[in-house]
Amino acid sequence: MPATPGRPAPDVVHRVAAMEGTKRPPRQEQEDAGVDVVEVAPGLLRSQLPIDMPGLGHTNCYLIEDRRGVALVDPGLPGRATRRAIVARLRTAGIPMRRVHTVVVTHSHPDHFGGAAYVRSESGADIVTHRRFEMFWDRLDPGDLDAEDAAADAATGDEATLVRRSGPFDPPPWGGEPMKMSPRLRAWYVLARVVPRYAGIPRPTVRVEDAQTLMLGDREWIAVHTPGHTEDHLCLFDPTEGVMMSGDHVLPTITPHISGLGRGDALSKFFDSLDKVSALGPDVTVVLPAHGHPFADLAGRAKAIREHHLARLELVRTAARDAGHPLSVQEVSTVLFSTRAQGPMADSETFAHLEHLRRADELRRADTPEGFRYSPIG
Repeated sequence: MPATPGRPAPDVVHRVAAMEGTKRPPRQEQEDAGVDVVEVAPGLLRSQLPIDMPGLGHTNCYLIEDRRGVALVDPGLPGRATRRAIVARLRTAGIPMRRVHTVVVTHSHPDHFGGAAYVRSESGADIVTHRRFEMFWDRLDPGDLDAEDAAADAATGDEATLVRRSGPFDPPPWGGEPMKMSPRLRAWYVLARVVPRYAGIPRPTVRVEDAQTLMLGDREWIAVHTPGHTEDHLCLFDPTEGVMMSGDHVLPTITPHISGLGRGDALSKFFDSLDKVSALGPDVTVVLPAHGHPFADLAGRAKAIREHHLARLELVRTAARDAGHPLSVQEVSTVLFSTRAQGPMADSETFAHLEHLRRADELRRADTPEGFRYSPIG
């Protein structure tokens, strides 16, 4: 059956339905936060902080103990509930707040940095991030682009800020309606931009580079910059005990969101970052993700995530070839995501896949009054 305008080819939809199945197994990352504090590696405890976000039920907040006190990794969302949970988990572990000397934030998403400013105000702890840690609204200066990203934009005919000036209240650059959000969330975004301190936006006191070492838990940890999920994503690797703290870069049962609103080719960067951590796989005995349970096979999980995205790219190619007309981001999104998953995040990740193929000279993009439209080259 041929495709009709506004819809992907039926055979592609059927293949997606077959891939998804009718019922998914429960996801570890969706489990509600527990109250226990458990040892998951020598000198390293896992606690869980409650969060209320689509598809997620908790953030793992890790405690790394040493002679100076303790470092926290990823202290949850901003807000009173997180503050109470942090205090309760520290009390369970028998650690006074004043002994927290460091907070490591793996990346600039609220469910990872939310409690950092509070902990610093209570204990004077350093806040450690990657050098490129920033909120999305800080991405307004074209001169802030890395040379690599600026060159990629020039090579593909993009304006430097084409996909970087879109805020949560603005229509997406590919066309369509802006993201819908509750009045409370809208108020938080306004407050965060105008008065960051009162919205819990942290100011890093230590910014690290890729391969830089940190002394935590009385041993050296290696900073591993893994852009893709965000530009500033940071993993930590402990070669002594074989521990990888993977943040959102590699999760046990879900794939991290790859946003189309990043800089350059976010999906290509993500693939490169998967290769980077996979190369460390033989030296890793346990992976500690930001959501879900610890797991062992880092290289195997990274390979599965890569194959997931490669399959999606093939679905995009097929949809573009079979449609018979240029496709919008929203039309392609119905190919990649189930009906229940449709929305701004699905469209954003779809856009990342389309732009990856455009930059690879497999698709062309037309800028129409209704938004971007994609069609195959050749």
